[in-house]
Amino acid sequence: MQITKENLTIIIVTIKSQKIIDDCLKSIDPDIKKIIVENSSDQEFIDSLKKKYKNIECYLTGKNLGMGPGNNFGIKKSNTRYVMVLNPDTILRSNTLSEIFEISKNLEFAILSPLSDDINYPNYKIHAGLRNDTNKNALFEVDQIDGYAMILDKKQFNDNFFDEKIFMYLENDDLCLRAKKNNKKVYIYSKSLISHLGAKAVDEKYLNELEFSRNWHWNWSKFYFRKKHSGFMKAFVLGFLTSLRSIFKSLFFLIINNKFKSKLYYCRVSGFVNAAVNKSSWFRPRLD
Repeated sequence: MQITKENLTIIIVTIKSQKIIDDCLKSIDPDIKKIIVENSSDQEFIDSLKKKYKNIECYLTGKNLGMGPGNNFGIKKSNTRYVMVLNPDTILRSNTLSEIFEISKNLEFAILSPLSDDINYPNYKIHAGLRNDTNKNALFEVDQIDGYAMILDKKQFNDNFFDEKIFMYLENDDLCLRAKKNNKKVYIYSKSLISHLGAKAVDEKYLNELEFSRNWHWNWSKFYFRKKHSGFMKAFVLGFLTSLRSIFKSLFFLIINNKFKSKLYYCRVSGFVNAAVNKSSWFRPRLD
């Protein structure tokens, strides 16, 4: 089966993304269905999107669900076989999707993605055994794809999409790894290119809160991911050594009265400790 405009829905999870999402939406063919999942109660924001764009459905979650649960929300609202998970800080080229449509003819895959147009920041990870394909073929198999742009064949997942215990970070790696363990194919197509602005999905005025959240959740998610796929001991040993350094750095910056950096390293330790004692990924940035 081939991906087409008719059997594809684009899912975009947003939160305080008013300053960035228009460039993303303008780069998408207006005939393609779009679902916006706004992780807040901002009715004014989604009303403005409905007025400006066609083929768009908008939903308010009422709270910050995170990326994985937010994308699951949108996927479950879709009624097409294929969905494209897209961050609001991405921009498609004029042929990004047409190239994907063409290569998808008779292609069996679980996850298929365009290639980042920034050669310094590839949007995939690949092990040595697959590396030769990147030099020979425009379509090549990879191990993990960054979550800011990935097309899923819903039939390959049996309604088991992103792990909702993960608020942010590594939910895409977890999805790809589970697909690979089930002998599913994960591909990059290098003739289809996409731009990613990177860490611009939320208004920059919340920068400090976002940094605290990123550091907390990166360490929570690393421990959870390692424990899930490699066992508790490996997750604990690797996380403990990193957290020990963060404790000393937090105390050092507290002594020299750098409160921002002191809290930053404290968040790293807190994320690890909460994951290690099996607490949920509860930390949320204050975006009000």
